[in-house]
Amino acid sequence: MKRLLAALLFGLATVGAGATAIPAAGTVEVLFTPWDDAEGAIVRNLGEAQRSIHVQAFLLTSRSIARALQQAHQRGVRVEVLADREMLQKGENSLIPRLAADGIPVWLETRYASAHNKVILIDATETQGIVITGSYNFTWSAQARNAENLLLLRGNPALARQFLDNWRRHRDEAEKYEGTR
Repeated sequence: MKRLLAALLFGLATVGAGATAIPAAGTVEVLFTPWDDAEGAIVRNLGEAQRSIHVQAFLLTSRSIARALQQAHQRGVRVEVLADREMLQKGENSLIPRLAADGIPVWLETRYASAHNKVILIDATETQGIVITGSYNFTWSAQARNAENLLLLRGNPALARQFLDNWRRHRDEAEKYEGTR
């Protein structure tokens, strides 16, 4: 019995080891595809970006999202993209080359078997910054054919800072994309 209690206490003491607890703040919007318009929510929020957009994409084939990123870049918002190299090489419909050709800085993640993050940070250093994340890939299929989830987390600067720090850590390990597959 003592061993069981010791093991249970050890397990409780180590739960969340290495994780960062962030106080709840701001608002949460949740969407589920195919019923909710997750792509539309992403595009609308990208259209409202004022200073910066940081993207971590496993796959990006959605023309609407790519167009919203290009438009933000054209209006002076700093847009930067991290993408999974394997999916870029395999995905004939990837819009990463088009974003890079338009002058948006792109880095390819090569360290991991799969750089599976799906994150968009909008004005992450601002009080009302937005963290967009979930299972939702930035693709047509994620909206129209798949069962996906998407969270839009607004007004939690500590959370946005954690995501931005993680984005930068990944960017620092990634390879700059120079426009060739």
